[in-house]
Amino acid sequence: MAQKIVLASNNAGKLREIQAVVDKQRYHLIAQSELQIGEVAETGATFVENALIKARYAALHSGLSALADDSGIEVDALQGAPGIYSARYAGEQACAAANNEKLLSALQEVPEPKRTARFHCVIVYMRHVQDPMPILCQGTWEGRILHDLTGDNGFGYDPLFYVPTHGCSSAQLDPAEKNRISHRAQALQKLMRALS
Repeated sequence: MAQKIVLASNNAGKLREIQAVVDKQRYHLIAQSELQIGEVAETGATFVENALIKARYAALHSGLSALADDSGIEVDALQGAPGIYSARYAGEQACAAANNEKLLSALQEVPEPKRTARFHCVIVYMRHVQDPMPILCQGTWEGRILHDLTGDNGFGYDPLFYVPTHGCSSAQLDPAEKNRISHRAQALQKLMRALS
């Protein structure tokens, strides 16, 4: 029987991507929203700290093992911003469109070669709320920030993230291909190996 794990996220895009990569024979993921678990304040200073906060909160309120992801985009020309503030770059309740608009505006004068960026993802797996040794896995995806939104797939900054290996934006990739090469896919693949 598949092991039940609470997924510490209410982000529909993340949920889809994580469920596409996780071994369904072995793990049954339950979104925390299905268990009426709300969001916890992300008060950490790093992706690792925020992922741990989310996993611990979900494990505490569900009594289950928990899986949490903290991820974001780091732009070299902006000294690594938006970083851990990626989801709320344009404000606490900001939507993806507002975040993308703010990023384009911040990079308005930045020429093509200096628009380098990368997505980071940290995945944490916690067996229970007191787990003294949670499993942490990390993935990084290198690219560049485009001058315009391009593509309709994905979510968040995907329409602005140019993937040099594929010659298109992340939002133009087939979802199955994104789930093979992205920062989140890399971290999840490492986690699946660690758990097996």
